[in-house]
Amino acid sequence: MIYQRTIASIAEVTGIGIHSGKKVKLRLVPADADFGIVFQRVDLDHKPLIPAKADNVGATENNTMIGSGVDAVHTVEHLISALYGLGIDNVKIEIDGPEVPIMDGSSISFIFLLKEIGIRNLNKSKNFMIIKEPVLVEHDGKWAKIEPAKNLSIKSTIVFAHPAIKVQAKEFVFNCESYVNEISRARTFGFMKDVVYLKRRGLAKGASLDNAIALDDFKVLNDQGLRFKDEFVRHKILDTIGDIALLGHEIAGKVTTYKSGHHVHNLLCRKILENPQCYEICNASEISPAQERSFQLPSDVLVPV
Repeated sequence: MIYQRTIASIAEVTGIGIHSGKKVKLRLVPADADFGIVFQRVDLDHKPLIPAKADNVGATENNTMIGSGVDAVHTVEHLISALYGLGIDNVKIEIDGPEVPIMDGSSISFIFLLKEIGIRNLNKSKNFMIIKEPVLVEHDGKWAKIEPAKNLSIKSTIVFAHPAIKVQAKEFVFNCESYVNEISRARTFGFMKDVVYLKRRGLAKGASLDNAIALDDFKVLNDQGLRFKDEFVRHKILDTIGDIALLGHEIAGKVTTYKSGHHVHNLLCRKILENPQCYEICNASEISPAQERSFQLPSDVLVPV
């Protein structure tokens, strides 16, 4: 049986928001079964609780924001991706600012933190979202679809008119260990020619070579280069996992994306939720052994109850 999971103890981390440029502290707190992933803005007087759900997504320009107005948290996708990558269903995330810290631009810092404090099974089995019918969304020449499959896989294609990227495509079949090894270290990236424009729009104020891959017109500017030859499309997969995890369940379905971003990913999630005939929520006791293996954790991160 696959049980719901939470973290084994409280953990804290401090960092800079890539868009706000503000220093922020996160405090991850264990939660009970069926609590879900919920942020709390502890810097605000009314300390609002903000569920990490697809239908609670607001702005999607260069990041995924949940909530609205002052009761919002920006750039949640890397942390949510890490939680999904390790099968964590329930945690309260206390944050004293408007944006999740970017760390090194990937999700590996969160993976290290979560593995260090450990993961604990709860006394209730997981529910899974099993895709039964294809769902497709398109916007501005970009598209994403999901279709039935035995477990979660993501096939992503990105296209940039830059000699270091061009066209990159990758298919990733999800399991926890592969996520950690193949996806979690892939960093976000940006183009120097866009920096002035982004900063005028209140974005990228905290961006640096320490937390993003930077490209001029011809090459990667980071001294140590890339972590993977196709790091750009791997990061797209990391983002996609973070965005579709906002459906609130672990997923059995094949996701295919073309030139997509946070906006298209959220359109796909919302369309799935608006068409309940396209999916079925199943308890862990009902899924196949192949699906079960996809969501098993490495034994070194599970803490006995």
